[in-house]
Amino acid sequence: MRRFDVIVIGAGGMGTAAAAHLARRGATVLAVDRFPVGHARGSSHGQSRLIRLAYFEHPDYVPLLRRARDLWRSLEQETDRPLLVESGLLSSGPPAGDVLAGTLRSARDHGLAVDRFTAREAMARWPAFRIPDDWESVFEAEAGHLAVEACVRGHAEVAVQHGGLIEAEHDVRGWRIEGNGVVVETAKESLAAGRLVLCPGPWAGGLLGPPEVPCTVLRKSLFWYAAGGLTADAAAALPAFAFDTPQGFFYGFPQLDHRGLKLADHSGGQVVADPFEVDRRIDPAEQSTIEHWLAAHLPGVGRRRTAHEVCLYTMSPDGHFLLGLHPAHPQVVVAAGFSGHGFKFASVVGEVLADLALDGVTRHPIGFLAPSRFADPLWRGETRAT
Repeated sequence: MRRFDVIVIGAGGMGTAAAAHLARRGATVLAVDRFPVGHARGSSHGQSRLIRLAYFEHPDYVPLLRRARDLWRSLEQETDRPLLVESGLLSSGPPAGDVLAGTLRSARDHGLAVDRFTAREAMARWPAFRIPDDWESVFEAEAGHLAVEACVRGHAEVAVQHGGLIEAEHDVRGWRIEGNGVVVETAKESLAAGRLVLCPGPWAGGLLGPPEVPCTVLRKSLFWYAAGGLTADAAAALPAFAFDTPQGFFYGFPQLDHRGLKLADHSGGQVVADPFEVDRRIDPAEQSTIEHWLAAHLPGVGRRRTAHEVCLYTMSPDGHFLLGLHPAHPQVVVAAGFSGHGFKFASVVGEVLADLALDGVTRHPIGFLAPSRFADPLWRGETRAT
């Protein structure tokens, strides 16, 4: 039986980040996954992810985001590849809506620099957008987007450079506590470690185990459209954008390559019963919803769809992460339920997971994300994949 200081289950965005931080600190670490690094079967693919500091979801995320930005910049230097582009982010919607009110609250609480515009002022600065007269907009200049696949591969490269192992084709069947450590069972072999880090993504339900924390997996579609009436330069010069509409919360990115502009609906989604069996074909209703949004708010963009991908959200009951020590087993660390807004945190989550696995504590303010908030009674001592 192979033995390690730490085993990481899952080698996506969070798992590779954990492996990088652990290996950099000198731990012997193995990260296992069914699929190769950079795969498109989970939640860490699709060209780009938003990154922002004025976080409408909850102001307590802001200190984590500040550290995440610093760590992404450090990873850029270490891997010599561009990862974070500060295109700015324009958020638009009703002033009293959750998005604008929450964004302004985070900016106020943490002294973040944002600009507030009327609809007319925003359209004067970014004439490609159409914004209703009774809406407002908030612009965060330091926000932007991450190159998602490059970020995952960058963390994986760092892990390997520092002696870590990342292995695909491991069908994880479950884990158990054995003495002061853990044993992980895969279809290939049994593996032992002093500590276990769980980064299971959409497979959280089978590997976290507790019925008290039901994680729901949602199928989400990403669409790319040619710039149409916008010139390529104008499309590339747009900020990232997020619109809080009565029909849903839509977001998108400037043109980053030949595919044009990427757009998606953050709200809704189809429930997935089995993450291995996901319909990755285009849903005409989802495409129609995106194109109605385009017609209303980015009319210069044409209707020539150039690409489509499907990714998965793993939703916790309250939409916030499960990040911390396992409530029953201090040698097990949990990172799950990122609820469709977690990737931007991967760099700092990796640091947190390394702290908890090696030291049992972290200086980062993650108390509001503790898995124990759902754990009553304490989680069972053994889990099995389903």
